[in-house]
This record gives sequence, structure tokens and C-alpha cells, in this order.
Amino acid sequence: MTSNGQTAADHIREIERTRLRALVAADMSAARPLHADDFQLITPIGVALSREEYLGAIAAGHIKYRAWEPGDIAVRLNGSAAVIRYRARLEVIFNGHAVPPGEYWHTDTYEHRDGEWMVVWSQATAVGRQ
Repeated sequence: MTSNGQTAADHIREIERTRLRALVAADMSAARPLHADDFQLITPIGVALSREEYLGAIAAGHIKYRAWEPGDIAVRLNGSAAVIRYRARLEVIFNGHAVPPGEYWHTDTYEHRDGEWMVVWSQATAVGRQ
């Protein structure tokens, strides 16, 4: 439990939601400290992006999230590491082209470093249309 009675899992969920709001708002001052220096994203098309590549693309407007609406966030916590998984609805503009709104599974690994939880690895998988 944290000092206000919030569980560690709830705290991690709150951090993830804060991170998503910062990415949608392209608020790099809020997003940067939530991503570890060695952060890596694997995109739905299999491209690996470092923290600087990913956040830089958002800051430059190459990636513009119009909406990122997570469902329930499952948390697996083990000491100073946590894995989260959730399904989300995303709307994004990539290099000036609107990607059709879609559903994606997200799996993220968090680590507790220097007293703070931060995302280290992230992977998104598109949910096929049926």
C-alpha cells in the first residue's frame, strides 16, 4: 500500500493513464520522466523505437494521437518490476495520414528506479477486424 492507501498496482495504473494523456497532448515535459532512458517501443508493424525516437516523433508531430482510450489495465507486480496489459481504442495520425481508428493490445513493462515507476518496454499489437 502507498501512503494514501492506494495499492502499488493502482498506482501503476494511474501512472499509465497519466502517460497516455501526456502522449495524446504531446506534453513531452510530462511524458519524458515516465519513460526510462533505455525505453523501447515495438510498434504494431514491428518497428523498434528508442525513447528519443518515439518521443521525438510525437514532439515533431510525426505521430499525433487523437485518442487513446484504455480499457481495464491488468497489472502483474513482482518487487521492483511490473507488467501491465490492456486493450485500447486508438486514433492516430502518422506522418500526416490518418490511420483508421482501431483496437490494440498493449503490454508494457515498468521498473521502479530511483524511487519512481517508469515504463521500460512497450509493445502494441493491432486487433484484427472480424
